[in-house]
Amino acid sequence: MMTWLKLSRAASFWLLATLFAFFLFASSAPSPLYVVYAARWHFSSITLTAIFGVYALALLATLLVTGRLSDHLGRRPVVLLALVVQIASMVAFIAAQSVGMLFAARVLQGLGTGLATGALSAWLLDLQPPDKPRLGSLVASVAPAAGLAAGALVSGLLVQYGPDPLHLVFSLLSAVYALAFAAMPVIDDVAKRTPGWLQSMRPQISVPSAARSLFAASVPSVIATWALGGLYLSLGPSLALSLLNSDSSLAGAGVIVALMGAVAVAATLVRAAEARVIVIRASLVLVVGVGITELSVAIGSAVGLYAGSVIAGLGFGAAFSAVFRSLAPLAPPQKRAGLLASIYMVAYLAFSVPALIAGVAVTHYGLRDTTYVYGVVVMILAAMTTVALWRRRGQPRGHRLSEGFDRRSPDRGGDDSPSCPRDIEAGSNDQAERRKDRVEASVD
Repeated sequence: MMTWLKLSRAASFWLLATLFAFFLFASSAPSPLYVVYAARWHFSSITLTAIFGVYALALLATLLVTGRLSDHLGRRPVVLLALVVQIASMVAFIAAQSVGMLFAARVLQGLGTGLATGALSAWLLDLQPPDKPRLGSLVASVAPAAGLAAGALVSGLLVQYGPDPLHLVFSLLSAVYALAFAAMPVIDDVAKRTPGWLQSMRPQISVPSAARSLFAASVPSVIATWALGGLYLSLGPSLALSLLNSDSSLAGAGVIVALMGAVAVAATLVRAAEARVIVIRASLVLVVGVGITELSVAIGSAVGLYAGSVIAGLGFGAAFSAVFRSLAPLAPPQKRAGLLASIYMVAYLAFSVPALIAGVAVTHYGLRDTTYVYGVVVMILAAMTTVALWRRRGQPRGHRLSEGFDRRSPDRGGDDSPSCPRDIEAGSNDQAERRKDRVEASVD
């Protein structure tokens, strides 16, 4: 009886895309504040990176468990639950008077974002325009990275120039999520409910035999890109401020904006290009960008740090997108969920664990020396994938099975590639059938 209040398909699509970006917006919003929290509550870099790390681990665990849940319960109920958890996270940040509350807030944030990621990316596919079957995949790829960049920028601005710097951004985000919660009933949920929601919460982690060789060659690049992102979102602002000899929260946020903004741009630009070639070239771009960043830290150039971050971000976005695009078609639909879960497990462990190790190293060796070693490791890992894929270029067609799958599949064009965690329910049989019916691509 409320059908007259329903939003149009196009309006619903873009509203969900904006909401997706806001979930990741909140993920980077605390980054410019870490320096402020550390100064106020006198905690070390170990604690700082641990606060960041628990978010990534909570997100990974939630995504692996609930990635297919919206296929069974519907998109709207899962997103509504995610919004409730996200609001609780914002309230925890506002109420935080100790480090313990920051940990609680970040865990809740990881849970909320993990719940939302699978359901929202699938919902975008459901509502994408029929005449633009790749738009949902593209938006689901770009919105999270753009949200991460915008979150750091806006948070930095509010901390620098707004009133109540520790609370304002979280109060505003609480209002955004409350409005989104109220808007959910007017957005069409067209997904068919299927039984078995409890069984769907059992993680599927596996790499099909056809994908194992390419997966092994690509893992170093996945680790390199996400480990770099983890360093920037945890210790990046501290590094920038040490070079600038400044306490400007906006300047600290700038390195995150430079990196993640470039990730979003790169993910948009390379989607139609041949995946293997892009992985090789993008990994080299990542090496160059990190090298420029390392040199800039050594000579004390803040401008070089920001420039290197942009170049590294271009390599990050293009490399991970292309790695995913080359791997996902190698798995048949019934095994794709396990492959996606394996990729995300590597990515999010790389997003959190190296940053935690860096936090420990900073207390013993200092921020700059830790950055040098961290950067060298990232460059070596990216170079390993470049060499491995270059050596495979002359092999028989067996190593390029992804192209064969693409030719036989409605997913032709490589729309299996996200810059950010994807809903793992894409591998389920019922989801595959709906994709065939709608002739739509798998989500990034």
